[in-house]
Amino acid sequence: QVQLVESGGGLVQAGGSLRLSCVVSGLPFSSYSMGWFRQAPGKEREFVMAISRGGGSTTYVDSVKGRFTISRDYAKNTVYLQMNSLKPEDTAVYYCAARKSYVGEVARERNEYDYWGQGTQVTVSS
Repeated sequence: QVQLVESGGGLVQAGGSLRLSCVVSGLPFSSYSMGWFRQAPGKEREFVMAISRGGGSTTYVDSVKGRFTISRDYAKNTVYLQMNSLKPEDTAVYYCAARKSYVGEVARERNEYDYWGQGTQVTVSS
C-alpha cells in the first residue's frame, strides 16, 4: 500500500518558519520525483515546489523563490519543505505528491502526479 504522510504544519506568525515532512512508503522512493502543492479555502490546489528523483533538479513557483527549500532524505524515505519568511498568503493545506519519473525530471501539474498525501495545515498570522 502506497502512503504519503505529511506532518509539521501549524500556526506561525508572519516572518516565521516551519519545516514540513512527508514520509513515503510502499513505493521505490528513489524512482519518484516529489512535489509539494497547497490549497487555500475556496481555491484550486496549486504547485509549490518539486525535486527530481535523484535530488539534482528542482523547480518552484515564483511566489516562494528565496523563501522555501525542498530536499529529500533517501535513508528516511522522506521529503521536506523548509518554509522561511512566511507570509499570510502562504496559509493553506500543504500536500505531498509522488510521480514515477525519469532521471532529472520535474513536474508542476497536478495531473502529472501518481500519489498524494492527506495534507497538513499551515496557518500564518499577520
